[in-house]
Amino acid sequence: MKKTALITGAAGGIGKEFANIHASQNDNIVAVDLNAEGLAALKNELERQYDIEVYTIVKNLAQLSSAEEIYDEVKSQGIEVDYLINNAGFGGVGKFHEREWEKDLAMIQVNVIALTSLTRYFLPDFVARNSGRILNVSSTVSLVPGPLQAVYFATKAYVTSFSNSLSGELHDSNVTVTALLPGATQTGFGASSGMDKTSIYKKPASATDVAKDGYNAMMEGKLEVISGLPWTQRLEIAFAPLAPKRMLLDRIRREQEQGN
Repeated sequence: MKKTALITGAAGGIGKEFANIHASQNDNIVAVDLNAEGLAALKNELERQYDIEVYTIVKNLAQLSSAEEIYDEVKSQGIEVDYLINNAGFGGVGKFHEREWEKDLAMIQVNVIALTSLTRYFLPDFVARNSGRILNVSSTVSLVPGPLQAVYFATKAYVTSFSNSLSGELHDSNVTVTALLPGATQTGFGASSGMDKTSIYKKPASATDVAKDGYNAMMEGKLEVISGLPWTQRLEIAFAPLAPKRMLLDRIRREQEQGN
């Protein structure tokens, strides 16, 4: 029986790679994105290549009602979602008090509220049938504070903590929640956020490799997986909790500064 994955941010980047991986299993997809043309191209490509159905939903996750509307549309179509992949998200560089507040509000809405709301709508269905998998795309930056990306780092810290906590709540069920923590990745995210100009984006990982790591971890029911992080940055992350907080903040701020 075909399994259906609902993937947000499916028209490009890691989300598109998730769609390709899932489709290669000859399983169906509900693809959600604001990019209508990208969704149409994804649907045509995957349905032509595989014996699957791709149902597309054009939705702006920055709108408060988006999660409920997505859930209602899926239910009205009689689609049973087996895997929920909360991939959509965006960031931005700059001092908190100088950035446009509307952009940071939208970031919180997409990275936190939409992800949490979609999980809240679909999780009761998963629990009721005692099956289902959730993959929440967080980031390795969730493990440290982030001067010059204060809201982005904080939203990802929420995603990791939220995912881990749900996993603990569901320990006695067949429902799993996995957090994917990528490092810098080759997607449009870096350019759109301005992060591609920072030192941490000098050697970004492949979106395909990151998606594979995340998808496989989800299927194995892992708590979390770190992907696309050079060994030097893995060491930095591992020792970050031991470093004096002021020293850590200074180092991360310098890494985020444009042109480093």
